[in-house]
Order: sequence, then structure tokens, then C-alpha cells
Amino acid sequence: MLRRFLFLLSTLIVAIQSAEENDGGARLLVSKQILNRYIVEDMDVIVKYTLYNIGSSPAVNVVLKDNSFSEEVFKVVGGFLNIKIPRIPPATNVTHITVLKPIVDGFYNFTAAEVSYQNSDESAKVQVAISSEPGEGYIVAFRDYDKKFSPHLLDWCAFAIMTFPSLAIPFFLWWSSKSKYDSFSKPKKSTKDN
Repeated sequence: MLRRFLFLLSTLIVAIQSAEENDGGARLLVSKQILNRYIVEDMDVIVKYTLYNIGSSPAVNVVLKDNSFSEEVFKVVGGFLNIKIPRIPPATNVTHITVLKPIVDGFYNFTAAEVSYQNSDESAKVQVAISSEPGEGYIVAFRDYDKKFSPHLLDWCAFAIMTFPSLAIPFFLWWSSKSKYDSFSKPKKSTKDN
């Protein structure tokens, strides 16, 4: 038992020392998220990129490139798919948002974005990081989305107009018979001579 504890302790110490030796600059973690619940044809899709610097020095000359959105499927509405960030300080993050509009429906594979950077001011070596992948998603046709989620106000108005006669005629028949019955059932006031 003691031998196992000492072995685990020594392994932990070696791991910490090697992590400290390898911690010689900036390290970027990159997240790519699609913020929409439904991706719908001809409606805006919001893509969020977050770059986290978990290293000990600033990341310099950071270039984010996302070539995964083809021009045949998506149109850029706002933001950029390729940006340059001069510097990301250590223990901070940077967020970039791009708004796209799908122009066709069907399945689409949302792949990763690529980030290149230098891990310190002195370093000439370019590091490359790959973002997380949202994976395959389905772009819903607008007509299908509209069928399911629109309020259908015109349909409800047409339904109300069509059902009005079938509800109004029996109501007016009942009202007329009720008013006739009420007029017969009311006792007439008699005047008494004193």
C-alpha cells in the first residue's frame, strides 16, 4: 500500500515538473459553436468562436480561418470567417461572432476552424490549433419550419369565419325561443282597487 502511494506520488511529481518545463509560452484552446437551436434556410445562423489562452505568455499574430462554410451553401451576413488578432494576453479569452445565412436545405457537416499563432513575442515558430467541431447538422427548409412554428393567424381567422355560422344560427334560435318562453312565463301584474 505504501509502495503504491509512493509510486503515485513520484508519478505526480514527474508530471508536474514536465508540465512546468513544457509551459514555455502561449497555448490556445479554440471553441466553435453554432448558437441556433434550429438551422433554417434563409434565416440567420450565429457562429461563435472563442479563443482561450491558457499559457504563460501572450499569443501573438493570431489568425483565425474558417473555410468550412462553402459559398454555395452559406452567405456571410455579418462578421468575417477569417480574422487577425494582434495579441491575446495570458489567462484571457477572445470571442468572435459571425452571422451566416444558409441558402439551401439538407445535411451539412460543420467542420473545425484553424488558428495559427506565435506562442510568444520572441518566437518565430508558428503554432497551429484546431477548433472543436459542431458536427453534422440539418438545414431545415423554410417552408417546413414555417409550417411547424408560425402562429398561423390567417388559418385561425379563416377557421373562425367558417365556424361562425354553425355556432351563431343555433345560438340565435335558442335566444329567440328563450325570449318567447320568458315573455309567456312572466305573470302579469294585476291592479287592485282599494
